[in-house]
Amino acid sequence: MKLPETQVALLEAASATDAKTVAQLAEELGADPAAVTRATFELADRGLLAVDEHVAESYALTQEGDRYLEDGLPERRLYEAACEAGADETPVEIGRVIGATGLDGAAVDIALSNFARRGLGEIDGGEVIADTDAAAETDPEAEALAAVADGSGGDQDPGVLDRLESRGLLERSETTVRSVTLSDEGVTALMEGVETAETVGAVTPDMLSSGEWRDVGFAEYNVEADAETIAGGTEHILRQTANRVKDVLVGMGFREMAGPHADAEFWINDCLFMPQDHPARTHWDQFALDVPPMASVPEDLLERVEEVHRNGVGEDGDGYHSPWSPEVATQVDLRGHTTSLSMRYLSGEAADELEPPQRYFSVEKVYRNDTLDPTHL
Repeated sequence: MKLPETQVALLEAASATDAKTVAQLAEELGADPAAVTRATFELADRGLLAVDEHVAESYALTQEGDRYLEDGLPERRLYEAACEAGADETPVEIGRVIGATGLDGAAVDIALSNFARRGLGEIDGGEVIADTDAAAETDPEAEALAAVADGSGGDQDPGVLDRLESRGLLERSETTVRSVTLSDEGVTALMEGVETAETVGAVTPDMLSSGEWRDVGFAEYNVEADAETIAGGTEHILRQTANRVKDVLVGMGFREMAGPHADAEFWINDCLFMPQDHPARTHWDQFALDVPPMASVPEDLLERVEEVHRNGVGEDGDGYHSPWSPEVATQVDLRGHTTSLSMRYLSGEAADELEPPQRYFSVEKVYRNDTLDPTHL
């Protein structure tokens, strides 16, 4: 049997009893891993090798992850500075604590966004309160960073690794690992003897000019061989910015409001006591949808809002003296602002009755007939 040189070397290096990975064989042969992979598939097609495949995950720290491994996670540095300033006993002004951390720029935002999320304490009214219980706890995210640096990241809690990846502190990659063993046919072929066949992988100008190409054997081209995976697209910069703002606000103890993009005019305008004949409620400024009216508007709240529109509030109230109808209030539009979410939460519709003080925010899409400029994206 005649085989190309790489295939012969691979066949002789493989074992019938001990599986070897393609990477191990490539290192042993001093050959290009891609060439060894091609030879592996070709020998497997001939039935001379048995190939077992599995997907392995590997982890590597990013530059930011390396920096935090050396300097400490920003939220931990904020916690330690807060405790040194006495915030584990009494609230301490946030500016004083941040000044003691040595953090600046984006690192301050990161520290603030993760401080409360990770249970290290609270930020209330511009003051920091450190949780004394957090001092005695090990830090799973710091431990995972160290483990990834040591090459044992796969042993860590998957949830912790997911958080570190979402923070941009580590990169995760999947690799197909192929283990190779000699098949019975491969053992028989080696026992009978395998010779090296002279093959070439590409035609050269010299071959063409000399006519040598007529007499050489060409290596087969495997169109099924693995190719590098190229991922397209990335998260839009505005979405990245919105997510960063959300992280900071959540870390400071705020909660995010959620609600429909298409909502009743009641929540979008009427609850804000904007008259139904106001110019800003025309089709020039908001987008009406050709769908059935929203039936879920609370009847008692609808009546109370209508009463204020018509008659005002208190003895001196006079109302708007303008048309008002529940048909308009229940019409569905695309929200032009996220204050409609505030109305849902303040009324108790989106959440239970709220006891002040409460901290809520929304950084989400709205739909308006605005001219695009740097302040309207």
